[in-house]
Amino acid sequence: MFNVTVINAKKSLIRISVFISIMVIVFWATKLINTFKKSEILQINISHELVKCLNYEIPAIETAYYKSNNVIKEDGEDDEEETFVGKILSIELAKVQEIRQDEEDLTEENQVIENNIQNTPEEYDEISLEVSTGVLTEIVTQNSIAESYNIEINGVKIKNETSFEINNSILDTTLNINKENILIFHTHTCESYTPSEQFPYQQTGNFRTTDLNYSVARVGSELCNYLLGFGFNVTHDKTYHDYPAYSGSYTRSSTTVENVLKTNSSDIIIDLHRDAIGSKSNYDPSVKIGEDVAAQLMFVIGTNGGGLYHPNWQSNLKFAIELQQKANEMYPGLFKPMIVRNSRYNQHLGSAACIIEVGATGNTLEQCLNSMKYLAKVIDEL
Repeated sequence: MFNVTVINAKKSLIRISVFISIMVIVFWATKLINTFKKSEILQINISHELVKCLNYEIPAIETAYYKSNNVIKEDGEDDEEETFVGKILSIELAKVQEIRQDEEDLTEENQVIENNIQNTPEEYDEISLEVSTGVLTEIVTQNSIAESYNIEINGVKIKNETSFEINNSILDTTLNINKENILIFHTHTCESYTPSEQFPYQQTGNFRTTDLNYSVARVGSELCNYLLGFGFNVTHDKTYHDYPAYSGSYTRSSTTVENVLKTNSSDIIIDLHRDAIGSKSNYDPSVKIGEDVAAQLMFVIGTNGGGLYHPNWQSNLKFAIELQQKANEMYPGLFKPMIVRNSRYNQHLGSAACIIEVGATGNTLEQCLNSMKYLAKVIDEL
């Protein structure tokens, strides 16, 4: 009986020792985790090293991430169709940016930009409305990329990337739009072009700039000028939607458009872009109209193929087809084949809403400005 009692006591002591050891380990582990969470330095290093590691081990990720920040138009709406890898990288880089922003004040340059984010009225110059018609046109792209399309309606070539059947019946869609009011804005306000002697500028990103005098916003101002001259009521909003963060551009531009429409009702809503870089940074789709070399244009029309509410896409598509048909009559080659996609691109906000891509990275700003007077003339004739 005595031996049995000693043995049971030893077992009890061992159990108590193990329990105490576990509690001590849990205590110190919890304390270490809390310390780890509070270490902003560790967070920065981990974020940085994770991105470096991913880029080093899988080089394609670095390319994909760059394209997700510069060529999202090839992938669809950035807010609605982000890839898994893109989300991970965006989250990690957002942590770094948030921590650094908390620690550092905005620089003087950023303060100036922040002050300009609120849209301010433009002073429009008087321009000559003598825009040539009936002149010889010729495509003069020097660094071409093969164009493709799978539908042609009344001479308008369309690359249909959706599962919807698009045919001549789309022209039976009723267009009930106010053609006097036009809204121009830019989801990617900082998109820019190849610097030239006439328009040199300091890039703040790869073919991007926050200087509105050299970005696609300047192209929007030119279109606005001509349309005002032709008697349209035009609102041109130059709010930054892709700066300081690129991700979320379409969400921010949607808010801008909705706010503008509260006081300036418009059915014709043009989101003016510069085309994505694609496979060639020197890609310069161009057409010679008379003596002018102008950047080619391209419609991008969204649908509800991605599952988002979009009752206007057929109306938008008919408007784009009729406008491009008129352009083909007046200035053959001004427009490239249009693209119809599953993404919505905020085009549910108007019954004649569209994206118009003006040139590409290989074009110069002066070529894109030339395009606007011919586009405005086509809109006036339509």
